[in-house]
Amino acid sequence: MTADRAQVVVTATLNSDPGVKATSVLTLTPGFLQPLTPENVALAANDSVTITGVLAEAGGGTGIHFALADSPTGTGSGMGSLGPPSCQRIERAFTSCAVTYTAPTTVQTTGVIYVVATAGDSPARTEAAILLNTAAVSSNPAGHQIQFATPMLLGSSGGNNNDFDAHGNTIVDCCSGTLGSLIQDDSGKQYLLSNNHVLARSDHAAVGDAIVQPGLIDNNCTPSGEGGGTQPVAALTGWLPLNSKATNADAAIAEVGSHTVDPSGSIQELGARQADGTLAAAPLGISSTDGKGETATLALRVAKSGRTTGLTCGGVSAIDVDVLVDYYKDCAETRPYLTKTFTNQVGVSGNRLSDAGDSGAVLVDADNAEPVGLYFAGGTDASGVGQGMANPVNDVLSELSAQVGNRANYTFVGGADHPVSCVSYGDSTVSAAQSRSLNDEEITRVQRGLNAVRLLVNPTAGILGVASGKSTDHPGEAAVIVYVADNARIAVPATVGGVRTLVIPTTAHAVAFGSAPTVVSLSDEPTLPPPILNQAVAIKQQIAHGLMQQHPEFFGVGVGQSLDNPREAALVVYVDRKRVPAELPQTVGGLRTRYIVMDRLHVTRSFAAPFAPKSHCTPHPAPSQHDGFDPVTALKPRSLGLF
Repeated sequence: MTADRAQVVVTATLNSDPGVKATSVLTLTPGFLQPLTPENVALAANDSVTITGVLAEAGGGTGIHFALADSPTGTGSGMGSLGPPSCQRIERAFTSCAVTYTAPTTVQTTGVIYVVATAGDSPARTEAAILLNTAAVSSNPAGHQIQFATPMLLGSSGGNNNDFDAHGNTIVDCCSGTLGSLIQDDSGKQYLLSNNHVLARSDHAAVGDAIVQPGLIDNNCTPSGEGGGTQPVAALTGWLPLNSKATNADAAIAEVGSHTVDPSGSIQELGARQADGTLAAAPLGISSTDGKGETATLALRVAKSGRTTGLTCGGVSAIDVDVLVDYYKDCAETRPYLTKTFTNQVGVSGNRLSDAGDSGAVLVDADNAEPVGLYFAGGTDASGVGQGMANPVNDVLSELSAQVGNRANYTFVGGADHPVSCVSYGDSTVSAAQSRSLNDEEITRVQRGLNAVRLLVNPTAGILGVASGKSTDHPGEAAVIVYVADNARIAVPATVGGVRTLVIPTTAHAVAFGSAPTVVSLSDEPTLPPPILNQAVAIKQQIAHGLMQQHPEFFGVGVGQSLDNPREAALVVYVDRKRVPAELPQTVGGLRTRYIVMDRLHVTRSFAAPFAPKSHCTPHPAPSQHDGFDPVTALKPRSLGLF
């Protein structure tokens, strides 16, 4: 749009009589808001941050309206204050508006408030999450996107210097991800570790390609050698090919240049809180595993330091996940490359856990900073919760050893185990499910189910009462609440009368006086015992392939903890939100089912167009390199030949 509004007249003419016409006048207004920058930030009392939004309008006078809220939908007033917004309108560039948020003078409890952006009369809305915390931690992802002095820290923006799309001699967009961690081989030679799709352009790179920091998305799509703002720090060594059935990880490595990367492997914000409230950089913890990393377990609290959302924490929500992930040949994701099936992956979840550009970040155990996964794909589910996938680090290291570097023995570079100062925006999975209204059909179903489930009530046996409720395993579906004695181990059927059961431990007194809870408190429930979990994994491994073939709308299947009865395992099923079936099975293979409805997972490098369109000179394709390339020569900025 080049004005605040424009009118378009649509005319329909009758084929049999061109003289018969009808018209409709459409009024168009700018309505596309890009995500705010930063899209999440942690602040202490009295801290402030500048938040910037971009509106898809070049010209006109419309700006962006910013408001404080208690929810991402814009309800409530939110704590703190906003300064006056200021907007920049530049010819042939989108309108950019900024506002300064200041936290209140005191923060009594840790919680999230939102800066919500809207534009004119458009229904479009986007928001930034601000974590006001009593720990007085300040964490801003913007620090992960700048150019670092060498030797650089990890957890920062980076990628392949050739990762852009071009039309003729013009670069139209570019993409990058996260330079995650350092690994080393038997000789002590060090390599950057990230994803194939970040460093090797989804199988389309050449050995010896320059890996730059920051990535091109944080340098106006200007490659190294054409202008300043980015620097080569490593040379692409090798990758696990996505188009091979022998690979089960999205990983690539690049040999670091001399004095370009901190040799201790320090990662931004992975250390303790400093006197000014910021988080120190720190290496991975490797002392308890000798650099091999540990195996992720269900409900493990994990952290990652990535280019887009910085340091964030979440939890392992599913293990042994079989998942389909889409890859593309271009940054704008308009040219499909392939869909790869990964097995035995780690599912993670949490509000604001990650976003596009965090690909390549290493996932660590928040208690000891030991690596557990290599983050590579993600998205947001229908409840607004971030969902992601990580390759288990033992698979990453073993496959790199087998396929890259003549069977070198790779280990993570790091130091003594240490805790991570977790920056967690929470997990609204349960609250979002319970706040969702039931339709008339579901209300009728739960009433029928209550008649059947009342027959189970037996206080002597530990079943204290029943009530109507909502399922958390499948938001929008009714459930009958079954109250059980809090210290008893009661076997409650997953369904009764065709309705899910929601099993809640409580006391007879609470049931009698109507004070019993209506949702399960996961914090009060222990993790699943190994026998229950192992049995569920064995069932999943037998049925997952057939289930995904039978239901093409299912793009992932793993094992997790049921949210309707956390004492039981559940089959975690990822469902394409564009193809949700009318009926979803309540149990499969004797296991409860938990459904995560979201867009199909895609790789999460971030892409952007140049801020002010201009012709960038594009390099000729890099010639294929062979083993024995000189990383020092490869790191020198190439002279870019013109077409």
